[in-house]
Parts: sequence; structure tokens; C-alpha cells
Amino acid sequence: MDLDKALRISARGMEAQTTRLRIIAENLANQDTTGGSPEAKPYQRKTVTFENQMDRSTGQALVKVKKVGVDQTAFPQKYDPSHPAANAKGYVSTPNVNSFVEVMDMREAQRSYSANLQVMQVTRGILTRAIEMLK
Repeated sequence: MDLDKALRISARGMEAQTTRLRIIAENLANQDTTGGSPEAKPYQRKTVTFENQMDRSTGQALVKVKKVGVDQTAFPQKYDPSHPAANAKGYVSTPNVNSFVEVMDMREAQRSYSANLQVMQVTRGILTRAIEMLK
């Protein structure tokens, strides 16, 4: 049944966006987490990569999380000689998390999640009306 495929595709999309939102929340929660010593690295921003996966039972391409990786951009330096993680010059490596980027990613993930939810609701409505017509 094609409506079943629509529900399955939307559910997988929602799962992928849920993972993305969880990673964004983790990034935002750790945006001020530095190392405890000059040698320790601060929190490194995580990223989510998606890929298409063929569902052999339905013949549909579904989205899935390929991997959760880390952002390789350099850590910003902040001058704070009193910090325990300050190097010999007084600079502390801070996380490479940009809250503006995270909020924009969060909004995009939220919109994608909402779009998939809307597809599920419309599909459910169609199924309900079809069942009512058969009564």
C-alpha cells in the first residue's frame, strides 16, 4: 500500500531529524566547555551526516544517519591567563561551537521534522477517510 510507504518514509525522516536535534542540543550545552589543562582539548562540535538507504521491501529510498562526526575547524583562542587551561601565553582554546550556526541548523531540522509530521498526519487522515467510506 502506497500510504504505508509514505508513513515509513516520514517516520525515517523524523528519526533522522531527531538525531540531528539531539546533536545540536549537545553542541549548545557544551559551547563553553574547555579543557581542564593547557594540553586538554575543549569540546569539539559534532556534526551529523545523512545518506539515502534503499528499503528492499518497499523499493523506496529512505534517509538515515550515516555518521555523527566532529567539526575539524580550529578552536578559537580566548585570552584568559587565570584560566586553568591557559597556555604559556595566557590563551585558552574554546569550543568550535557557534551558537548562531547551531540555532539555524536547529530551525532547519525543526522544519524538516514538522514537514514529515504533516505528511504523517495527512496520510493518517486519508486512511481514516478510506476506512469510513468502507463502512
